[in-house]
Amino acid sequence: MTPFLHAAARCRWALPALVALGFAFSLACEFFPIFNDYTKVVLMTIGINIILCASLNLVNGYMGEFSVGHAGFMSLGAYASAVMVIKWLPSTPLELPLAILFGGSIAAIIGLPLALISFNTRGDYLAIITLAFLMIVKSAFENIGYVGGPRGMTPPVLTNMPWTFFWVVVTLWVIRNLVYSRFGRAIIAIREDEIAANAMGVRTREAKILAFVISSFFGGVAGALYAQLNFFIDPRSFDIVKSTEILVMVYLGGIASLSGSVLGAVIFTVLMQVLQPIGTWRMVVLPLILVLLMLFRPRGIMGLRELAWFLPWRELKKERGS
Repeated sequence: MTPFLHAAARCRWALPALVALGFAFSLACEFFPIFNDYTKVVLMTIGINIILCASLNLVNGYMGEFSVGHAGFMSLGAYASAVMVIKWLPSTPLELPLAILFGGSIAAIIGLPLALISFNTRGDYLAIITLAFLMIVKSAFENIGYVGGPRGMTPPVLTNMPWTFFWVVVTLWVIRNLVYSRFGRAIIAIREDEIAANAMGVRTREAKILAFVISSFFGGVAGALYAQLNFFIDPRSFDIVKSTEILVMVYLGGIASLSGSVLGAVIFTVLMQVLQPIGTWRMVVLPLILVLLMLFRPRGIMGLRELAWFLPWRELKKERGS
């Protein structure tokens, strides 16, 4: 970061001003032909991927666990929101925000018992349980006629730039404030040494459950935005390949870093657009990227580091004092 940007990040009004400018720009993009439809879809996809990446980073990065079933929560949010806008509240003024909240809430509700079950175990068992959860959810949607079964659903295209930007900001703000809160320190303590954290009286189980449920909620929010953007969803849209894509974004940008989540989502989304001409060979490139990251940059580009823009004011004051 240049000295000018670093100084700007330390100003209390800089971040709210930047958010206001971003929201104004998203409104302008919606009502004026600044970009064509393809570019707007790519920008909204980047926003959805930022939400997915930041929410999974809370569990895999900040907490140090390993979940591979995030696409399952995304599918819950997508299908819940699609059912609401198609069957329950069609053509109502607030159908998009209500559908997003409903999708996120359903994902969080399902995530709670899964967290209670998962965190009775330790180590790599969370990866196995969340993988099984992903397969169960996918199979369930394939066999439930009410949501279209294997044919999928066709929700209306409602997602727009302002709402996508709004939920990106909400996601980053909530996760940032959680991580730098007293309870968030417990989440980080779990990553460093769970046994020592327990010995010091840290309520590690409660911290794990809270982090997992919040991660599930925002995974559902991303799924709801995705469903109302792509016009068509089916169970195959949320398989293990989708979870692999989210993992690649997290570990590409950097673990335990919100700025890394933004960077990873941007790089990955643009890369996928560039690789479209090679077709299904993209599915070879994705695992290869993940393998190379684990070998040469296991923490990612911004791993365990944060840009000043994403630090709370009190953290910046501590840095200034030091």
